[in-house]
Amino acid sequence: MIEDEKIKEIQQNTYSGTDKFESKENILNTSKLKSIIKLLRPDHYIKNLFVFAPLFFVFKFSVDSITNTLISFATFSLIASSIYILNDLNDIEEDRLHPKKKHRPLASKKISKKMALIIMAVLSITSLTGAFIYNTNLFYVLAFYFVMNIAYTFKLKQIPIVDVFIVAAGFVMRLMAGAVVTDITLSKWIVIITFLLAVFLALAKRRDDVILSSESNLMRKSIGGYNLEFINASMILMSGIVIISYILYTVSPDVLERLNTQYLYLTAFFVILGILRYMQITFVEQKSGNPTKLVLKDRFLQLTIFSWLVSFELIINFLVG
Repeated sequence: MIEDEKIKEIQQNTYSGTDKFESKENILNTSKLKSIIKLLRPDHYIKNLFVFAPLFFVFKFSVDSITNTLISFATFSLIASSIYILNDLNDIEEDRLHPKKKHRPLASKKISKKMALIIMAVLSITSLTGAFIYNTNLFYVLAFYFVMNIAYTFKLKQIPIVDVFIVAAGFVMRLMAGAVVTDITLSKWIVIITFLLAVFLALAKRRDDVILSSESNLMRKSIGGYNLEFINASMILMSGIVIISYILYTVSPDVLERLNTQYLYLTAFFVILGILRYMQITFVEQKSGNPTKLVLKDRFLQLTIFSWLVSFELIINFLVG
């Protein structure tokens, strides 16, 4: 009896040790998976919603067009994630000195460089191959975006002004990715306004980088040639140009004829409101470092964007003539 009890005790201890080991292994696997997901920056996929813009502005919704755009969104998200990884690999040492970016998977050493390179290769190959099989025009757009951002990562982001223009061009590429899979001809107005708005947002992000660098006395290569005075003036200039461009778009003869409404100018109210709110966040609250997180968290901005979307669609569908 005594020997049987000892055997049971040994077995229980063995099972307990095994359970603890498996539990620890599961925790490590979960932590690794979370780090990989964070490395991909899925929260930034909100930028890729711009591929749906061509559908929105022509109100050309059908099963085929939506399916094609979803595929475009998916492939663009994969190629964008591969670029995020490349950027993190290139900036790993600088990120370790940054108060916020030091927590990124590569900078914090939660993900090895080798693993990051493998993930990047898988994502880029999958995206480009899938695009080539599905739509060659989409492949050309993604390939150009990929090459452009490789150049940006290693050189162009160190050239002031050019860097924000490259970021803005990336948003135009998103528009093109949505247009080529739906056979929609992009309006010159939409391309111009998207580019100008993206420049405005990129400047706001650079402003945050300049402030952080001045506070920590660490100068990042990507902000050489910028200071607060220049960025503040540039943002004010770009905000005015964006608003004027949008108003001109809403009253342009070709848009009035194509959408068959004279009331689109009313939606400018929400555009102005959104721009002013973003400037308030930037200049008053000093929180312009991550435009994506701002859109995801700021209720004022969310309500403004939603109101603009709804008013735009209501006007072109019901206030005709």
